[in-house]
Amino acid sequence: MDQDIKTFTISIYTENNIGLLNRVSAIFQRRHINIESLTTSQSEIDGVNRFVIVVNITEAQAKKIVGQFEKQVEVIKAYYHTDEQTIFTESCMFKIKSALLFEEPQIQNIIKESNTRIVTVNKEFFVLEKSGRRNEIESLRRDLNVFGIMQFVRSGRIAVTKDEMKISEMLVAFNNQ
Repeated sequence: MDQDIKTFTISIYTENNIGLLNRVSAIFQRRHINIESLTTSQSEIDGVNRFVIVVNITEAQAKKIVGQFEKQVEVIKAYYHTDEQTIFTESCMFKIKSALLFEEPQIQNIIKESNTRIVTVNKEFFVLEKSGRRNEIESLRRDLNVFGIMQFVRSGRIAVTKDEMKISEMLVAFNNQ
């Protein structure tokens, strides 16, 4: 088995129970593994949530961690995938002083060239939204940082697999229990 460290996206389908996030993070903490990003949301089935966790680990570690998650009572199924096996994106927002939008023509060029969307504009500030890969978002942040960013926030990764996952049938069966 390959022992190279890679970026893995771990998907965990769970019941929506209080305290599960603590147990999920504890599994990584015990192994001294840093979580790069963590997103949780409703899955394609009502009453079932999905965690999407990005970590840089070996495949052997990914396999062990998925096994640990599946021992949790609330976990229905857990998977791990490489970047090549997923389609993924992140989102971010920037809050910037409004005066710059009109005084710095370069900002308008940055917005246009980066496919960034203006969400709102008022007298004090404007807000930009961008979706894309982490490197695109970081590049945009560097470009805008020159002008001053009042606030910045980036989401965790959201991802779907390229291959069909048999989880849908499993989730329907789980939901009909």
